[in-house]
Amino acid sequence: MSLCRLRPSSRLSSRLRQVCGFATASGEPAQRSRLRGHSGEPVFQYVGQNRKPSHRVFVWGFSFTGALGVPSFVVPDSGRKRPRQYQLTPYRLETPAQISCAGCGYGFTLISSSTTDASKLWGMGLNRDSQLGFQRSQHDRKQSYEFVLEPSPVVLPLSSPLQTRVLQVDCGRAHALVLTDLSSVFSLGNNAYGQCGRPIVEDEVYSGSHIIHKIQGISGRVVQVACGQDHSLFLTDQGRVYSCGWGADGQTGLGHLHTCPSPVELKGALSGVQVRQVSTYADCSLALSADGQVYGWGNSEYGQLAMATDQAQVSSPHRLPLAGVGRVVQVACGGSQVAVLNDQGEVFVWGYGILGKGPRLSESSVPEQIPPQLFGRTEFNPSVAVSKIHCGLSHFAAVTNGGELFVWGKNVRGCLGIGHRDDQYFPWRVTVPGQVVDVACGVDHMVALVKSLI
Repeated sequence: MSLCRLRPSSRLSSRLRQVCGFATASGEPAQRSRLRGHSGEPVFQYVGQNRKPSHRVFVWGFSFTGALGVPSFVVPDSGRKRPRQYQLTPYRLETPAQISCAGCGYGFTLISSSTTDASKLWGMGLNRDSQLGFQRSQHDRKQSYEFVLEPSPVVLPLSSPLQTRVLQVDCGRAHALVLTDLSSVFSLGNNAYGQCGRPIVEDEVYSGSHIIHKIQGISGRVVQVACGQDHSLFLTDQGRVYSCGWGADGQTGLGHLHTCPSPVELKGALSGVQVRQVSTYADCSLALSADGQVYGWGNSEYGQLAMATDQAQVSSPHRLPLAGVGRVVQVACGGSQVAVLNDQGEVFVWGYGILGKGPRLSESSVPEQIPPQLFGRTEFNPSVAVSKIHCGLSHFAAVTNGGELFVWGKNVRGCLGIGHRDDQYFPWRVTVPGQVVDVACGVDHMVALVKSLI
């Protein structure tokens, strides 16, 4: 499948931006020059052996929220073009810097660079709850855009902006977390349930908000953040887990079903356990210990935690007795489905939905292994293994040690990037020009960080 590399345009009239409430970054993208010989024929330049591959960003899925960061998909360049509601194959996004991390929320995206430049975080998509910060209108400086159509800078309240790096971003339903190396964690967006780690203000208006909150009350240095639908998880360098936010399904893991507006350390089965990774996306949460044990809490209506308890709402961490899985090295938690990856590069899934073993398997309360052959392992390529796994709300993604991306699950609005909108019952390789380094999964869109081949 060939990929057409198009350049997003920023030529939106100021009147159109004002009427529609859209924001695009200022400045036109630099034009690419074409080398021609004396005869007018193209001159080919070959890449040197010492040239380092560049990192690129590809996006696909539902475009009308602006989450893909391509303005021409939403507002065409001319009257002869129609808006592109769905981008069904990977499309290269022109980024303002070399992107090192991405997070996909419900209709919005955050991307970040590990640079120490003043601009190191950009947002695109829905911004009705200021989950992308206050995106100032060019026409009314007191007004903030509710839709951001291309990557626009998000200014963090950093004490040392030129010495601070962004390490990770993650997105929930309408809030986001930003992890930095010097200033810990910042939260943006909707805080109706305390998911931003600050006091809940009754009838607070989040649209046009200037609030970017610095998370307080966590002992130790935060090394990973994870956003659920309306709750947040924080993992420290000491292997401790903190949470805050909506807890009606037990997803905060604090032993109750109430909201919690400030981060509190999880106890129960995690007491004394050194955790190395946490994962959540909707209302179920997972933690992986340093010795390969998996713990879970939150919503278990779809059998996600049925191995440990028959409760539908699990308010405190339980160890999941995974049999026949081997040593787990990564966990991924979606809306109603779960995946784990072992040290042999093998993937196991359970829960409810399209699990990846065909249309006959739609529900399981115990781990089901996806045959390694579906990820390209054969007798001629015995070393092929999955190195990373991710979950969106209702789909899965796996990256192999060869940089190939496989997806399966509900193809909501074309979020799988496989050229059509039909659901995918087995892992299917996404055609991307390069080696996939990592991906971020949302509800109806995805972002891939790709290392070019040349």
